[in-house]
Amino acid sequence: MTSMDAILQAKLDQRHQQFLYRHRTHVASGCDAVLQVDGKSLVNFCSNDYLGLAGHPDIAAALKAGVDQYGTGSGASHLISGHSTAHQHLEEQLAAFTGRPRALLFSTGYMANLGVINALVNRHDLVLEDQLNHASLLDGGHLSRADYKRYKHNNMQQLDYLLEQSTASRKLIVTDGVFSMDGDLAPLPEMSTVAAQHSGWLMVDDAHGMGVLGATGAGIVEQQGLTVEQVPILMGTLGKSFGTFGAFVAGSEALIETLIQFARTYIYTTALPPAIAAASSASLQLVRREHRRREHLQQLIQRFRDGAQQLGLQLMDSQTPIQPLLINNDQLVMEVNQQLRSRGFMVGAIRPPTVPAGSGRLRITLSASHSNQQIDQLLDALQVCL
Repeated sequence: MTSMDAILQAKLDQRHQQFLYRHRTHVASGCDAVLQVDGKSLVNFCSNDYLGLAGHPDIAAALKAGVDQYGTGSGASHLISGHSTAHQHLEEQLAAFTGRPRALLFSTGYMANLGVINALVNRHDLVLEDQLNHASLLDGGHLSRADYKRYKHNNMQQLDYLLEQSTASRKLIVTDGVFSMDGDLAPLPEMSTVAAQHSGWLMVDDAHGMGVLGATGAGIVEQQGLTVEQVPILMGTLGKSFGTFGAFVAGSEALIETLIQFARTYIYTTALPPAIAAASSASLQLVRREHRRREHLQQLIQRFRDGAQQLGLQLMDSQTPIQPLLINNDQLVMEVNQQLRSRGFMVGAIRPPTVPAGSGRLRITLSASHSNQQIDQLLDALQVCL
């Protein structure tokens, strides 16, 4: 009989041969524009700290004060004794920030997406998802036991057709707001129109738009001028632009109460540490107040795209901090990634199954903590490595 380890190792060896093996990087510093890795300084172009808030002293001070008041852990789930005044205060702030009646904290974005989808539908219902949605949304659809289908990326005609063919009483349409590997946006006005025509419910995961898009940073729904009736289910994360940790869902009173009663990933897990909630409240104030961070970030995005165009680099169509550079060769993606690291730059090397086969890329992410000089230096390095 073949041992478990032998069977597992064979699969690991296969992943090595396909240039798909993943490695963890040991970072010796906090999240910033420059990281300390293996005793070397690397300019960080692979984090989701889009506004450069992960190391902000005001947020750190709020975290420390939160630890002094609440300790390091919540000690229980929200429905037992883990829901603190810090959690409640943050939920109220997030509801106001997104212009919605209520908000509900989850421990992670992954848990939020699994919890929402499975609380809202069952085996008699329909879930439709963009084929490029984040893995957490796709997993939520698979686990829901509903009739689960994926439509071609941002294809409203196919979405309309699939809705038209369904007789389900509940039809849940699920999409990323900003697609995490491509950096492009979902066409939410068109989606909300199609959803309304078929009595569908639209859920938007705005993990990568929250804090970055919109006049106040309230995300893609604010940017595109949509109401809670048009997008009734809005998910956002706190571990990206907010520089802290956790996630939330914002919507109507009925939606939030339904999640409190039926979302298993909310009910059956320990609440986020209250000190983290306190830190996130401080971060939210910075996001709303410091417009210059978004303005500087947009300037950096344009500078990078203009420079890449001059060099003839194949960037995908993105006006967000996510700037994917297509390589289309898994082995070459890794080689270029290593060459960039040797020159002092750290970028994401994205290969299947995270992206479709044949679409390997460097996922370059920009932050308000970057300087113009760092953008120019990265462009120079890309010119040499490619």
